[in-house]
Amino acid sequence: MSRKYFGTDGMRGEVNKGFMTPDIALRVGLAAGRAFIRGDHVHRVVIGKDTRRSGYMYEPALAAGFAAAGVDVIMVGPMPTPAVAMLVKSLRADLGVMISASHNPHHDNGIKFFGPDGFKLSDEKELEIEDMIDNGVMDALVPSEKLGRATRLEDARGRYVEFAKATVPNGVTFDGLKVVVDCANGAAYKVAPMVLWELGAEVIPMGVEPDGFNINKNCGSTHPEAMCQRVVAEDADLGVALDGDADRLILCDENGTIVDGDQIMALITRNWHKRGMLKGGGLVSTVMSNLGLERLLENEGLTLERTKVGDRYVVERMRSSGFNVGGEQSGHIVLSDFATTGDGLIAALQVMTEIVQSGHKASEACNQFEPVPQLLKNVRYAGGDPLGTDKVKASIAAAEKELNGSGRLVIRKSGTEPVIRVMAEGDDETQVHRLVDQICDEINASV
Repeated sequence: MSRKYFGTDGMRGEVNKGFMTPDIALRVGLAAGRAFIRGDHVHRVVIGKDTRRSGYMYEPALAAGFAAAGVDVIMVGPMPTPAVAMLVKSLRADLGVMISASHNPHHDNGIKFFGPDGFKLSDEKELEIEDMIDNGVMDALVPSEKLGRATRLEDARGRYVEFAKATVPNGVTFDGLKVVVDCANGAAYKVAPMVLWELGAEVIPMGVEPDGFNINKNCGSTHPEAMCQRVVAEDADLGVALDGDADRLILCDENGTIVDGDQIMALITRNWHKRGMLKGGGLVSTVMSNLGLERLLENEGLTLERTKVGDRYVVERMRSSGFNVGGEQSGHIVLSDFATTGDGLIAALQVMTEIVQSGHKASEACNQFEPVPQLLKNVRYAGGDPLGTDKVKASIAAAEKELNGSGRLVIRKSGTEPVIRVMAEGDDETQVHRLVDQICDEINASV
């Protein structure tokens, strides 16, 4: 069954266009409310959001839909996506909703769902909701005496702050660490600096003045350059950059050098293995993670299991195979001992813990392996299936034959925007660049 509304990470699109309109949001609330009725008890949904202006539009629309379906609504305001997942379990709610387009600019927004266990919904459950949005959603309407009510949870921020602090081992403090934290003018603009400061760090905050339109704008994990410069200028020990909903993390060391998700996962995996905390004998990541990470783990007798792109699929594999570390090169880090989804702040706390306990500088602790040359390019298309043409297929086949086991080729359509992502990696950087360019040229010629 094809998807109409949901992509790789919930619903996402341009505000007030396509399916990202208030009337659809109301129908989504009705459909999701109906889909999660599980008995005669009073059902509850937790709704969080990031700092986009459009959140003020989608929040009441969703709340109205849920209330019309007989579900009580608990609104928590601007909070990280992982905080919403945590609160669903903490409050014994039946469903969680995060209104966010993650790392996208302000003119996009999205809707992510979490089930009562705090995990993102399966493809099957999303398709069930999709079907109800367009077919029979009015059946979800309840009589007036069964309508839900909407309230705000005043202590949501404090709950998450204490939860995050509790993930740091007893006795560990960050006294003496100077940390630049870039909150992307997004959902963590209050909680992230608060957590780091309360754990003892000297905090230099950035991206903590949201105006509804500056989320992710030249800041955060997708634009970490300003953070890197600030770390060097302030003689800080570490830079922490989150994205708009704080489920993604990119670091930089004291020299201003970027540390991506692969290096973060390598550090945490090796540290947890050393401390006897690692489960599953390795980690789970996606097809996009660097071959250097895979080689590092193999040398230490650990495994790297790969999934298709999307932290939801990483989590599914972690749960089915018993892993407790997983994530994506882009910075989604999932530590299932603590969280059910990617949590940039908790991942940063684990890295800071290793820096404190080892006595190493960030540049030493975070340089876990030498990455294999890797290149990713995006090709935008208007419609159709560019990957289905004979010339594109032939170009891909020729590149795979040339790499012949010495590297990897990953070509896929984005689940959130109309682009094709072309990635190659291998020991020969010149070859990698040439192959990516050849494939991109063929795709461009076909669109």
